[in-house]
Amino acid sequence: MEMKLKKLPYCLSVCKTEDISRIRLDADFFFIGRTDEELSLVCRTEDVPAGTTARDDGWRGFRIEGTLDFSLIGILSRLSTILAENGIGIFAVSTFNTDYILVKAGNFDRAMRVLSAAGYEVME
Repeated sequence: MEMKLKKLPYCLSVCKTEDISRIRLDADFFFIGRTDEELSLVCRTEDVPAGTTARDDGWRGFRIEGTLDFSLIGILSRLSTILAENGIGIFAVSTFNTDYILVKAGNFDRAMRVLSAAGYEVME
């Protein structure tokens, strides 16, 4: 199966916040995760809410194009292995349809080259 990767055209931040009401729920890109220990947010850097308790800027991302069937195995594992073998750390998030991989902005172009060399089609 040929995999296409679509670059996200904006910078992202990974944050912790205590107040969900400050998150822009009308933004076109964000992920919220809540556990018994924290409330985490991934969003465009310009959408980071006031009052975050921790924040890490400087991420870029891409998604696996199309809708992935839940029976598909190892897609995220293959991508993360290729990147790890090239010294590139990731932050991964998943939706019902697909997976998103974030890498630090300084590694983004190299990550795209490495994945392209491994046979993935990288799309703007």
